[in-house]
Amino acid sequence: MRVAVVGANGQLGRDVVRAFAQYGDQVHELTHAEMEVSSLTSVANSLAELRPEFVVNTAAMHDVESCQQQPERARTVNGTGSGNLATVTRDLGAALLHISTDYVFDGTKRLPYIESDAPRPLNVYGETKLEGEELVRSINPKHFILRTAALYGDHPCRAKGGRNFVDLMLRLARERGRVRVVAHEFTSPTATTELAQQIVVLSRTDAYGLYHATAEGSCSWYEFAREIFSIAEVDVKLEAASSTEFPQKVIRPEYSVLDNSGLKARELNVLRPWQDALREHIARKQRQVPTAV
Repeated sequence: MRVAVVGANGQLGRDVVRAFAQYGDQVHELTHAEMEVSSLTSVANSLAELRPEFVVNTAAMHDVESCQQQPERARTVNGTGSGNLATVTRDLGAALLHISTDYVFDGTKRLPYIESDAPRPLNVYGETKLEGEELVRSINPKHFILRTAALYGDHPCRAKGGRNFVDLMLRLARERGRVRVVAHEFTSPTATTELAQQIVVLSRTDAYGLYHATAEGSCSWYEFAREIFSIAEVDVKLEAASSTEFPQKVIRPEYSVLDNSGLKARELNVLRPWQDALREHIARKQRQVPTAV
């Protein structure tokens, strides 16, 4: 299958490219240098030349504070850009898999969100990602929309200075020996390697629609940090921080746990418990660290 991955040099994009290549697909990597998603002409020219059968859109403006500061830019990338991809893939007869976010919800439910729950985003990032969902859904009937959460992976997160939460915790533990993490916000930490495998599974089907796609289970960020330090066998003093200790510039949902009910109903869910994926991720990181001579 001919596959195009938009945002191929990102944290998730790199694992998506690798996953499709492992299955023997012909994968075309598209970065910002090759395609500007906010330009319909750029999208049309890039995809018309490649003529993919399946397109994965991992590109987004997803730094929450930057989105709040630059709402029009966020709307252009996350909203208009997604619509451009939907338009061109529809015209080419290609399926589009679009990555969305748990931040389309306000976090007040306090039970895992399912696909039929009404979105109520709290910030510009969530609003513009929801706009992207709606455009994709209305333009290209051959679509998959995957809402995911708290991604971390082997590759740098370009929008966050190259770090994800796992990297940040390990660095702070090494530098300070004492770490404080909020305990009142809950999510489902999801490894990009796992999500990439889920994307490949869906690409082999015509089960189009909206899906939640996160690792199984949930935890607070404090519990996530505790598991990181336990698996990595890091000696650090971990303390729970209060909700007022780290003032946020942007309102975020305190509870954004997703239930993969749609995938499970179709027996397509391949995402494992978050602890299992985290264990494998840290094992890979430790194998990559050179030993002292």
